[in-house]
Amino acid sequence: MSISRQNLSVIIVSFKSDHVIHRCIDSIDKQIEIIVIDNSNNTKFKKDIEEKYENVKCILSPKNIGMGAGNNTGIKNVEKDFAFILNPDVILEKNAIDEIINESKKIDTFGVIAPISDKILYPNYKIDKNYRFDPLNAFKVKSVDGYAMLLNLKKLKQLDNFNFFDENFFLYLENDDLCKRIRAKDENIYIIPKSKISHFGGEAVDLKYEYEIELSRNWHWMWSKFYFNKKHYGYLNAVIKIFNNLISAKFKFFYYFITFNTKKRKIYQMRLSGILNSMIGNKSFYRPKIED
Repeated sequence: MSISRQNLSVIIVSFKSDHVIHRCIDSIDKQIEIIVIDNSNNTKFKKDIEEKYENVKCILSPKNIGMGAGNNTGIKNVEKDFAFILNPDVILEKNAIDEIINESKKIDTFGVIAPISDKILYPNYKIDKNYRFDPLNAFKVKSVDGYAMLLNLKKLKQLDNFNFFDENFFLYLENDDLCKRIRAKDENIYIIPKSKISHFGGEAVDLKYEYEIELSRNWHWMWSKFYFNKKHYGYLNAVIKIFNNLISAKFKFFYYFITFNTKKRKIYQMRLSGILNSMIGNKSFYRPKIED
């Protein structure tokens, strides 16, 4: 089944994203349904965005459930065969959707397809050694970044014992985990090089919360890295993968402690906490401490 505007929904998970999400929505064809999952439970945001855009439905989450669970909530509310996962700090170029639709007709089967980032030095995909980059035609990849990925819901729902995003991940690597499980089911993942996007990384949350979000990012990156490797490769391998991060975080924590750099010390304290909590099996519990 081919992708069309009538058979596609866009899912955007937001959290204090009022300052950027309008650029994202404005870059999407108004014929396409957009479902926003707002993790900040902002009733004013919901009212304003639904009044401004006829094609937008906003679902408020009573608490901050993170990216994976937020995307799953969106998927549960999609009645179409395809769901385009976007971060609020992504902008689609003019013909991005058209290129995806056109190129998808040439692909026999896929679980995920994605546009390509305009930042050449920071590709939004990981390529397998058996595959090659093609500047014109869709090419297979190992995984794609979670800020822009189109899921073939109809195909994926037919797979045995398949779940979408692992909600144990609050932030980071939930997309790598999903892609890895999709490939294990012999489904393909493609990049569409003619479909281009801009991703303003780190801008999804209002910059006035920058430091608290930075603490959260450091905690969750370390937690997710250990959990991902433990899940797929075993506990010992996860320890090996995280060992250098653990030593580095310890060293830098003590260095910034004795040099009285409170902000830097706190960042590496978060890294240590994320690693250790993941190692002892604690859930991904840390949440950014933000008050309006």
